[in-house]
Amino acid sequence: MQLTLNQIIVSPGQQLLLKDVSWRQFETILDELGESRASRLSYSYGVLEIMVPLPEHEKDKTIISYLVQFLLEELNIDFEALGSTTFKNEQMNQAVEPDTCFYIKNQETVIGKNRLDLSIDPPPDLAIEIDITSRTQLDNYRLLGVPELWRYSQDNLTINLLQDGEYIESLNSPNFPGIPIISLINETVKQSQILGRSKAIKGFKSWVKENLN
Repeated sequence: MQLTLNQIIVSPGQQLLLKDVSWRQFETILDELGESRASRLSYSYGVLEIMVPLPEHEKDKTIISYLVQFLLEELNIDFEALGSTTFKNEQMNQAVEPDTCFYIKNQETVIGKNRLDLSIDPPPDLAIEIDITSRTQLDNYRLLGVPELWRYSQDNLTINLLQDGEYIESLNSPNFPGIPIISLINETVKQSQILGRSKAIKGFKSWVKENLN
């Protein structure tokens, strides 16, 4: 008897790995699951991972995404925020859904586009992953050519920059030069867990206005 996807239950914080999945099967699964779903997918060389985030994962994703958008707006930088868009490249046999992502230098190329194909479209300039559920695979992003990847895990932000086809850790973000982005993000998320989201964001905004304007 063959199981169907709607018979499989993945609990929050858990992951399901399926091997020997063809690209056509992967595309069919994407269509079956639809856009309005809690799960996140990644696909690499026939292995499909389905993960359902924990509530704290969503909290961290929401606040970090907001902080990035606020910074870009304060710096008067045009951008497109694409959330957890599915990025795929059939030729490379890779697909991934970041927790959130931003087109900054390439923002004009994706204006008005609802679907992206990285065999013809550029990758996001910045992708962000919340690694509470330990799902991020660097190879997906490396092969898709994402130039900057942030990973937030265990109250710490790590910046990975793509250089000569490999990721290296960096203390700085090229998208936010001169800004201590790691300490700012870490402290704000920490304060949100102690004081609440609103007060933490107010503190972040105060720092930005005092130091950048």
